[in-house]
Amino acid sequence: MARPFFSIFLILSCSYITIPILGEEYNYVKQVDPKKMGIIRKEKLSHFRFYWHDNVSGPNPTSIAVVPPLINSTTAFGMIQMIDNSLTIGPKISSKMVGKAQGFYTSSSQEEVGFTMIMNFAFSNGKYNGSTFTVLGRNTVLSKVREMSVIGGCGIFRFARGYVEAKTYWANTTTKDAIVEYNAFVFHY
Repeated sequence: MARPFFSIFLILSCSYITIPILGEEYNYVKQVDPKKMGIIRKEKLSHFRFYWHDNVSGPNPTSIAVVPPLINSTTAFGMIQMIDNSLTIGPKISSKMVGKAQGFYTSSSQEEVGFTMIMNFAFSNGKYNGSTFTVLGRNTVLSKVREMSVIGGCGIFRFARGYVEAKTYWANTTTKDAIVEYNAFVFHY
């Protein structure tokens, strides 16, 4: 008679102990008032236009291969290129710099010259100084216009979303240097 009572007591005790533990485990999300996070402004859409300078050659490259491509690849498949590229308001490198594109791109296509781009556009002056937004997407380099996603940001660009359009302004097939015009359309607060 005592044995069934003990078994029932043990089952109930274990159930009582595990319920709070499961409750804690699944209690990691809660609603947040945006005003308490300082988000009291209305969302706006901004258009940015700047030039991205990918300097692979010369004494001070801003783009270096950290993983070389496959030897027999015509598309540089497998290459990973780390970047710290200048963003300027005009196509000349001597024009005013507004920030840097920092990240990397990988050659991810075996059939065409197609990169996967992962980079932060980090701004360094004016009201955007210290703020960044992040771009991720496919860049088929030989296409006239390429579109990639803005997937987030920080500073003024906290909760950013949108897209960028990239157009090659100039490219040197010998040195692999390039200047690309970027038009970014970004929703932010």
